[in-house]
Amino acid sequence: MLDFKNKTIAEIVSDDISTASVFKKYNLDFCCGGGKTVENACIKANINVDEVISDLHSNPSKNDVPELNFKNWNVDFLIDYIVNVHHTYVKDNLSIILEFSTKVASVHGHNAPETIEIDRLFTTLANELTAHLKKEETILFPAIKTKLKDNSYEYDKNVIAILEDEHDSAGTIVKKIQELSNNFTPPEWACNTFKALYFKLDEFINDLYQHIHLENNILFPKVK
Repeated sequence: MLDFKNKTIAEIVSDDISTASVFKKYNLDFCCGGGKTVENACIKANINVDEVISDLHSNPSKNDVPELNFKNWNVDFLIDYIVNVHHTYVKDNLSIILEFSTKVASVHGHNAPETIEIDRLFTTLANELTAHLKKEETILFPAIKTKLKDNSYEYDKNVIAILEDEHDSAGTIVKKIQELSNNFTPPEWACNTFKALYFKLDEFINDLYQHIHLENNILFPKVK
């Protein structure tokens, strides 16, 4: 068990993406805060480290996740995967979730005031992500691909630090939304739109965690 205890969360998820579901179960950050060892992260969160490690060893989600060895992928292929899968997902779903969140806040804000704050936070997140994806697609990713073709070409690697800071900002917003929504648990009286909002938020944030993990813990270290 010591092999998990003393490894960072980012290393574990990079080795096996299916373990992300275990860390999500315990609300342990595997993307922006993935640099902590499992033991240190559990101590900080006041979580029983042996329970987490036991779940990592049993890992019921392992057979549900395809074997994708992201660490071994070529940089250009990894970039294309991030854009085609994760960037496309964000673009396809932002407007849907914004519509749900605005409607739920408007209709149910008096009974569930947290939905008003969730709507505000997600609107902020949507605006930040839209600008963030544009920076990646028009500035950083083309520069990395140019560098791969012409090793003499240099680009400003401070851009990566800026994007990592933006990932941290997104992570902070996401955690607030998780707390306000009671980890995406709608009240018993919730209408279908309310339920759909929390379902989509949960799905969206799961995708965002994996998206940020691929960049922070695999792509960026390869090109820094």
